[in-house]
Amino acid sequence: MFIETEDTPNPETLKFLPGRAVMGTAGTADFGDVVSAKGRSELAVELFAQADVRRVFLGNDFVSITKTPEAEWHALKPVLLGVLTSFFEANRPVFVEGHSASAVDAAIADQDAETVQRIRDLLDDRVRPAVASDGGDIAFRGYRDGIVYLSMQGACAGCPSSRATLKHGVENMLRHYVPEVSAVEQVED
Repeated sequence: MFIETEDTPNPETLKFLPGRAVMGTAGTADFGDVVSAKGRSELAVELFAQADVRRVFLGNDFVSITKTPEAEWHALKPVLLGVLTSFFEANRPVFVEGHSASAVDAAIADQDAETVQRIRDLLDDRVRPAVASDGGDIAFRGYRDGIVYLSMQGACAGCPSSRATLKHGVENMLRHYVPEVSAVEQVED
């Protein structure tokens, strides 16, 4: 099995492409530590078992791994490639039986349902593909009083340019297409 890697805008994160589905259509999963992965994803737990792994993000057909700032990719990358290759060659399930990606949905007021649907459609069609190409995801967390609440995941979580992307890119686009939107705020998961 050959696994490609790609750099991301976040120098602490690499995107690993195993050439097969990781999550498929099941969404995405973002693990900020081994505790959040235990009992849910054995793949994430095995990656966290490697020294210097700080975050694991599972996308449609990729795995983004964030290292600690002290670690060097030239030493860590071969170890992670070995873990991923062994895992996928054994055709092991990404999630523990009975668990899958979790979606967090905020309660939406009835009068905002149409606005929220337009926001979600724009995020899904225009923003998520671009963010996924950088090894991350953007998650809708809520809408209230004209403010859209989003969180950045994977390579985009903690990326130096993520706040600028949200404020200048995503906010401007949403305000243009959805006049009810007045601002975008980043929330941390």
